[in-house]
Amino acid sequence: MSAKKLLLLAGDYVEDYEIMVPFQALQAVGHQVDAVCPGKVSGDFVMTAIHDFEGAQTYSEKPGHRFVLNATFADVRPEDYDGLVIPGGRAPEYLRGQPGVLAVVQHFVKADKPVAAICHGAQLLTAAGVIRGRKVSAYPACAAEVELAGASYADIPVDQALTDGKLVTAPAWPAHPAWIAQFLAVLGTRISH
Repeated sequence: MSAKKLLLLAGDYVEDYEIMVPFQALQAVGHQVDAVCPGKVSGDFVMTAIHDFEGAQTYSEKPGHRFVLNATFADVRPEDYDGLVIPGGRAPEYLRGQPGVLAVVQHFVKADKPVAAICHGAQLLTAAGVIRGRKVSAYPACAAEVELAGASYADIPVDQALTDGKLVTAPAWPAHPAWIAQFLAVLGTRISH
C-alpha cells in the first residue's frame, strides 16, 4: 500500500466521533491526514460536539473535545491530496459559506478523487453542487437538501454506508466501521491480517 495524503475539513462544533475516529483510524493504517479549518492555522483547535441518539425526535448535543488542527487551510492546495474527508455535526452548515471551501470540495469530485462524507457532511456536497445524479446517504434531516441538489437520498440503516463511484457516504457515526472500510477500499488501501 502506498500511503495517501488526505484532507479533512473541520470547523467548530464538528461532531466529535465523526472527526476523531476517521482522523485517527486513517493515520493508524498509514495515511497522512491534514485537518484544516478556514480562518484557523495549524496548532489552533476547533470545538467538537457530541451528538447522541437518546430517544428524542432528533439527536441530543453535548460539549465535546478541543480538536487540534495539524495543517492550515490557507496553505491547502487540493491537487496535492489524494482524498477528502468531510465529518458532520454543525460545522458543515457554516463551512459551506466560507470562502474557498466549496472550491476544495468541487476539486475532489471533478478530479474523481475519493471523498468520504458522513452525516451533515452532505451539506457541503449539496452546496458545492457535486452530487446531481448520485446516490447519497446523510443524516435523515439532510434528505431534502440531498434531493434538492439532484441526488437520490439513500435511506439506509444508521450503521451502514454507501459507495457511489468514489463517493462514500453514511448517515451518522454508528456507521464508522462500514464508512471507513468502504473509504479505504475506494482509496485502494489493503490491510493484511
